[in-house]
Parts: sequence; C-alpha cells; structure tokens
Amino acid sequence: MARYEGKRAVVIGGTSGMGLATARLLRDDGVSVLVTGRTEEGVETARRQLGDQVEVVVSDTTSLVDIAALGEHAEERLGRVDAVFVSAGISRAASVEETSEDIFDEVFAVNVKGPYFTLQRLVPLMAEGSGIVLATSVSNVKGQPMNSVYAASKAALRSMARTFARELLPRGVRVNAVSPGPIDTGILDRSLPKDAVEGTKREMRGNNPMGRFGTPEEIAAAVLFLAFEATFTTGSELAVDGGVSQLV
Repeated sequence: MARYEGKRAVVIGGTSGMGLATARLLRDDGVSVLVTGRTEEGVETARRQLGDQVEVVVSDTTSLVDIAALGEHAEERLGRVDAVFVSAGISRAASVEETSEDIFDEVFAVNVKGPYFTLQRLVPLMAEGSGIVLATSVSNVKGQPMNSVYAASKAALRSMARTFARELLPRGVRVNAVSPGPIDTGILDRSLPKDAVEGTKREMRGNNPMGRFGTPEEIAAAVLFLAFEATFTTGSELAVDGGVSQLV
C-alpha cells in the first residue's frame, strides 16, 4: 500500500522542476494531487508526464481572481487538503543599479503576493495535522550579487513561514520551508548562452561542499518529510543545499 493513500495535496507551480518532481512523488505515494501552472503549454506538458492520476490546471498565482477560482476548485475536487507545497517562483538576475520597478514588482508578485493570498484561500480547507511547505532559497541568507530582489522575496517567504506557523497553530496546521541550493532543474541550460552553461555549472559544483548539484527528487523527498512526517516541526526551514548555506 502507498505510504499516503487517501491524503490530498495541492502543488502550486508544479509543472516543472521541483514542483513537478514533488507532484510525481506524491502521486506515487498514493496522494490525490492538484497541480497548478501559469501557462497552458506548461500544464499540457505536465499532464503528459503525470498522467490521469494527477489533475493539472492553469492558475496564475499573481491573480486574485485565479486564486479564488483555485480555492473553489480545490474544495470541490478534494474537499479537505492535507498538504500544500508552494513551489511557484521566478528569478530575474540584475544588479541593484539595473533593477527596474517592473522587475521588482514582477518578482514580488509571483514570489510573495501569490503565495500569501494562495495560502489565505487554501488554509480554510486544510485538515488538522496537515502541513504547508514554502520553497525559499539559500539566496535569502547568502548575499549573492545580482540577486537582491529574488533574495528579498525569498526572505519574505521565510518570514511568512514563521508567522503563518504561529497563527495556524490553533488549527493544527504546520508551516515549514524547504531551502534549495543549486538544484539541477535544467534552468541554466534554458536561460544561459550555450557556451556559458558548462563553465557556470563547473563553478557552482566547485563552490558546493558536496561538489555537485542536488536533484529535484531530493527536494521532493524533503517536501514530503515536512508535509507528512515532521509532526513536531513548525516554523522551520530545512536547507537542502549540499551544505552551502552552513559550511561556506
């Protein structure tokens, strides 16, 4: 029997990378899963990969209208919810001097506003003993150049994990964060010039105490631990980063 047969989960931003890996692991462990993505193309790709056992819907985390509709859909299809993983997030690399208002607003809309109001809508559906997991980042403690807005948005999520955790204690809902380091999601291959990819990867591996990238599946395992197994843990942040936030 699957470990979490009968459990129900929502993955926000689950059409690629860590969110997709988490949705797949939840599915394989018997969980009924509802996954969101911002584009129809991404949703269709995830549907093909996840199969009919997982429902994947278009929902823009920056839209309060979409968030309200998602809440209604989750209530109709799942009823109660045992786990929520907020994986949706974007990064826009820019120096402090080059950062525009549009970059700032876009990153905070996706990485902070979206998670806040999504949780506001989904919390009433959550069962006693359920778990929320927010995806933060080692950037919120490392002070990395070209990442000021992204890092600030992830620090806001870290703070949100604490305040939501405290506020939701009477409901019996735990709130934690998973903090990824360098994870091989393919984003470098998609976002960097081809001749720069291998050099960047080599530098990142060299700067990591474990000398490698993590995998989306390693993040997924940490998410399931925080969502279901860490029953005496709330308000915490679990670093899954090869030691880079603690040892470098």
